[in-house]
Amino acid sequence: MIYMNSKYFIFIIFLNFSGFSQDLVSPDSLSSNFLDSNLINNQNSNYNKAPLLSAILPGLGQVYNKQYWKLPVIYGGYLLIGHYIKFNNNMYKEFRGALIAQTDDNELTINPYPNFSESSLERNMEYWRRNRDLLIIFTGVYYILNIVDAHVFSHLNDFDIGNDISFSLSPKISKFGYNHNFGISLKFKF
Repeated sequence: MIYMNSKYFIFIIFLNFSGFSQDLVSPDSLSSNFLDSNLINNQNSNYNKAPLLSAILPGLGQVYNKQYWKLPVIYGGYLLIGHYIKFNNNMYKEFRGALIAQTDDNELTINPYPNFSESSLERNMEYWRRNRDLLIIFTGVYYILNIVDAHVFSHLNDFDIGNDISFSLSPKISKFGYNHNFGISLKFKF
């Protein structure tokens, strides 16, 4: 019984989808539609300028998009990440030096952490090194997010949000055979 209901359910889902198609006609080089489409394509090429500028210098794509308020966020993020990379690197070097002082047989080198065992010093050294390396990777991700932000906003900058856009959600009951199907109808109007 469940198998039959699932077949009907899948059939109803595919029955509700509707498709639209366009006739593709190659335009004549002298027609005005061809010139208009080329002008539109040239306008769309400006969408790629913001991410390119942001890739050259982080924040420059946001300036191109006139989002000046994002500059302190971008450079503040880089300063914060840079600070923690430096901090983790200093702690890594400190524990590495302590481990070297612990393991060499020279009495002149003094371990700054005499209460830590050799394995504890190794764990701390690896902890700070791992944190430093993850922050370096995060810097690359932050750089890519900066470029993606510039690219997305360059597209959304010209997005029209007029009054003719609507969204409606309503319950739906349909009868198929001897079964009643309950569902939700989701309608978008553009």
